[in-house]
Amino acid sequence: MRDPASVTVSTKVVALAGNPNSGKTTVFNALTGLRHKVGNYPGVTVEKREGRLDLDDNTSAVLLDLPGTYSLHPNSPDERVASDILLGRSRYAARPACVLCIVDAVNLERGLYLVSQLLDQQIPMVIGLTMVDVALREGLRIDHKTLARELGVPVIPVLASRGQGVKELRQALRGATTPSRERAWRMPDIVEQECKELADMLVESDHLDRHLAFHEALHLLTSDDYAIGGQPQYSPAVLDHLVRDREKLEFMGINRNTVALDARYSWIHQVTATVVTGPNRSRSTSSDRIDRLLTHRFWGIVIFLGIMALMFQSVFTWAELPMEWIGAGFNFLASTIRSAIPPGDFRDLLVDGALAGVASVVMFLPQILLLFFFLGLLEDTGYMARAALIMDRFMSRFGLHGKSFIPLLSSFACAIPGIMATRTIENQRDRLVTMLVAPLMSCSARLPVYSLLIAATIPPIAVLGIVSLPALTLFGVYFLGLAAALIMATVFKKTLLRGTPPGFYMELPPYRLPGWKSIGMHMWERALVFLKNAGSIILGASILLWFLATYPKLEEGSASEKIQYSFAGRMGRSLEPVIQPLGFDWKIGVGLVSSIFQREIFVSTMSTIYNVQDKDDSGSVSLRDQMKRDKDPVTGRAVFGPLTGISLMVFYVFAMQCLSTVAVMRRETNSWRWPLFQIAYMTALAYSATFVVYRIGLSLGIS
Repeated sequence: MRDPASVTVSTKVVALAGNPNSGKTTVFNALTGLRHKVGNYPGVTVEKREGRLDLDDNTSAVLLDLPGTYSLHPNSPDERVASDILLGRSRYAARPACVLCIVDAVNLERGLYLVSQLLDQQIPMVIGLTMVDVALREGLRIDHKTLARELGVPVIPVLASRGQGVKELRQALRGATTPSRERAWRMPDIVEQECKELADMLVESDHLDRHLAFHEALHLLTSDDYAIGGQPQYSPAVLDHLVRDREKLEFMGINRNTVALDARYSWIHQVTATVVTGPNRSRSTSSDRIDRLLTHRFWGIVIFLGIMALMFQSVFTWAELPMEWIGAGFNFLASTIRSAIPPGDFRDLLVDGALAGVASVVMFLPQILLLFFFLGLLEDTGYMARAALIMDRFMSRFGLHGKSFIPLLSSFACAIPGIMATRTIENQRDRLVTMLVAPLMSCSARLPVYSLLIAATIPPIAVLGIVSLPALTLFGVYFLGLAAALIMATVFKKTLLRGTPPGFYMELPPYRLPGWKSIGMHMWERALVFLKNAGSIILGASILLWFLATYPKLEEGSASEKIQYSFAGRMGRSLEPVIQPLGFDWKIGVGLVSSIFQREIFVSTMSTIYNVQDKDDSGSVSLRDQMKRDKDPVTGRAVFGPLTGISLMVFYVFAMQCLSTVAVMRRETNSWRWPLFQIAYMTALAYSATFVVYRIGLSLGIS
């Protein structure tokens, strides 16, 4: 086994570039394992992922995973960061010493467009050719050795999910050098000449690198931009020369906007004709045939809803046994502590406060992992893009951009990455609308709340003999959040943020087998984050809530009277007049206030309150049973009946109760205006919707 002390981490930075959906993330995980970290680039809101890359037994480098991009001419903040780093003009990162460019073998021509731009810069580069197995299934064979000779850089076929080609990638990166061939594609002579003259002026006046000067000169000639690379303007001499060049090209009948594009693709077609053999690409592929069903206007929707229903049903049924094991383990630990420590406040703090609070949340870890497993499975197989296509037909009617689906779907896991994922939306109004409605999607932090309330208030009966009522209820609250997001998006697009969304274009990647290792690593990372929160934030909150629910002590009286006399009881009683019209009592009020920090703290709050109230009981930490048997001392009715459970779930669907989301919203919009507006409208929506649901339930005789 290698001694970690003998490993030298060099300052060499290897940039991982490629198109979206090209398999870049899978390659990054295969090369770095769990030795990577996620943050943000200083001064911008684009996610930064970097990890340690072992080049051989003694040296390592830094692997920088750049946002996906189709070219070095950016159209979004993510693409801007990627192109600036690759071109060496970023203020926040040095130009990488080497580039690992991931190219999808099924979409070789599209990937080679970015490769051609990188080759122009003469950056040391290695190409990782992914999806080779999918290409073979479609009858396509790519001669990677000939492709390497045509490009002048190493080309390594890689199947990262199975570890194939990973060792060869490391070896190629260790010896990567400048491409052995100069630029192979050529434009008409007059364009080449004018581009060279303009590049010479940029080198002289702006002291640009020769290759970067060519890139910017070409972009200036073939676009309508004057300011490239964040520079406010060029010298008058450069601009005068640029105007004359543009007029000359237009006079000669040359289409400035397509001349470079046509020249690149002419060369790319020649390369692919040389290295690719197989059927005509216009022929229907297996993915095309599957899409005829999965993206069908009617059956596509039916299948999508069926997959979602299966996911939520499995979250309940498959997680039940491991949840029981976790509960049994915590019960055993509680009993052990009770028998080892004499009665008193210290034992109550450990068992009824810290242990009960943490246990009540950790029990839901299997459900959260299953949710992330299914989301990862849908992403890896290629179905997620089809779901976006299906949903776009609905979202466009509500004023949402088609690209909004991925941020909204990401918000099912957490609203924070969902809001950050809106950076791919070019139109600022469409992006802002998506950010405003993203927290309406039920995130994984709400899953423990829903699961607890469903288990305590919804009877486990089958509907039509197929789906259980608890699973159907969970599906309903998730669907309610999606429906609310669409409705509010319509309201915003017709009032505050008027505008027409542009056309929706999304690449449909080929169907492929999931990368089980990648999915497993993602689940492991989510488990660590969840347990870290349970061991820090939730533990601290549980201890604080135990103190508030225990002190000051009432010497005489029932358990209910004693806890009502405490700080927590007094706070809950003060809130009760406000929340009573919603069917909530003072205990729920305490839970609502505490969950402002994190939604799942509601579960630990209820656990702490009930364990303090019932501390003379058998010592079980089963919160569900405690809530089921709780009765109102005045009316004798169940505190947590079906109507209260449904009303409380409705409140949590709409309420903005996560300070971390507020902070990210502030950072992404660079203003407090929109986060405060978001809190106001979601709180009003939560209160009014819950009030209506509760009153309708009462009128129907539901208790």
